Amino acid sequence: MENVNTNHARPPYGILAILMIGAFIAMLNETLLNVALPSIMKDLDVGASTVQWLSTGYMLVNGIMIPATAFLIQRYSVRGLFLTAISLFTVGTFLAGFSTVFPVLLVARLIQASGSAIMMPLLMNVMLTSFPPEKRGGAMGLFGLIFIFAPAVGPTLSGWMLEHFDWRMLFHFVSPIAVIVLLIGIFLLKDKKEKVEISLDALSLVLSSLGFGGLLYGFSSAGDKGWDSSLVYGTIIVGAISLILFILRQFKLEKPMLEFRIYKYPMFALSSAISVVISMAMFSAMLLLPIYVQTIRGISPMKSGLMMLPGAILMGIMSPITGKLFDKFGGRILAIIGLSITIVTSYFFSKLALDTSYSHLILLYSARMFGMSMVMMPVMTNGLNQLPARYYPHGTAMNSTLQQVSGAIGSALLVTIMTNRTKTHAADLGAAAMKHLTEQPTPALLADMKQQIAMKAMLEGINDSFVVSVGIASIALILAFFIKRAKQADDPNEVKSTEQKVVNKLAEN
Repeated sequence: MENVNTNHARPPYGILAILMIGAFIAMLNETLLNVALPSIMKDLDVGASTVQWLSTGYMLVNGIMIPATAFLIQRYSVRGLFLTAISLFTVGTFLAGFSTVFPVLLVARLIQASGSAIMMPLLMNVMLTSFPPEKRGGAMGLFGLIFIFAPAVGPTLSGWMLEHFDWRMLFHFVSPIAVIVLLIGIFLLKDKKEKVEISLDALSLVLSSLGFGGLLYGFSSAGDKGWDSSLVYGTIIVGAISLILFILRQFKLEKPMLEFRIYKYPMFALSSAISVVISMAMFSAMLLLPIYVQTIRGISPMKSGLMMLPGAILMGIMSPITGKLFDKFGGRILAIIGLSITIVTSYFFSKLALDTSYSHLILLYSARMFGMSMVMMPVMTNGLNQLPARYYPHGTAMNSTLQQVSGAIGSALLVTIMTNRTKTHAADLGAAAMKHLTEQPTPALLADMKQQIAMKAMLEGINDSFVVSVGIASIALILAFFIKRAKQADDPNEVKSTEQKVVNKLAEN
């Protein structure tokens, strides 16, 4: 993509503001529906495995679309792409809000996903091309505000709405905002971009869809269906093989759909590795804490969402501050401090009890979010800063795709550990309880014992999963010590072009 503002004299704040609002509602929408799934099951008379497709399908479309955004960003203008994305999102939102049967709701959700998948890579790419590296941290801090704050506040807002309105109100709430953003984009969004004649390789698109889609579906289904399911390991195998073929094909193409040569830049490669590990660790609290709070403690979804709200607000406040600190001090010190806080708080989460206080959970979760706010955006920005400008679309698409895949892998891993350890603890606790019985228990006592053992076993399973997340975050901390402040590398094509001009000049003389 041609730079939106190649000389960095004045960033296009109007374009950025419109893109940010669009990206915010897209990210907010992604988590709004999770809390509403039980209500949708009851209202539309579908089972848990069916209703889960509203989340799984959304994620699959993202996994298929995001790798193609590198091509789309280079081929089309910011205006054209954004208006297409927000139009798809708006149509999907309206359709979902008036759906009365599940197939219509699912189709609407997939249309939404096709639009939202384009918005985040597009926004990140515009920010990279609009600000020089020394000012990019502050700008990316605002991006972090959307990237982290919107999904974090979603469950709280959703919980409040579901207590007062029908689940369709979640879509009716977003619809007018989406329409306003679309109209603003139509009348105010303008950008100049030379037409780039590149074509999309059809085989690359097929292999990418099978590769990333297969991995996402396989890992996201593992927690529910189990690792012994042929559907789980079958789709993971197909995904892995397709992904290998996709990567090999990209190296053969003159203009690849997704450029894997960006991994020859060490700071980008390191930032990708750290981001993958962080995404896996981050899901421990986002996934396991609601299970603990709602299933074991019996706290309502509304109070569960409110518990996470202070952490989300703190992270939102910290994102721009962290961006400014990144510009001044670089990414390494921020990542080390942030990951240390994340590891300590994750360790304390591994000590949850049946009577851990609500205020203790709020403080611990907020502290963990404070640590996380110092890691993700600085690490990602530092890696992207090393890439030549023409690789920005590929870098942003790669980061977004890897976060989707690593999030699915992290979720599957932690749910599997929790499930397996819960079974082990239940067997051990059951055997210990039977040893201490001096007489035959009554049916009522036996039922009460089973319930207590099940709760205690699940609690210990959750604690064990948090221990694993401590180990995962520790890997990221070790990698963070190798971070160096990145300087933009020379574009090999531009260097060759310059050398050729010198040779031609000498030949003329």
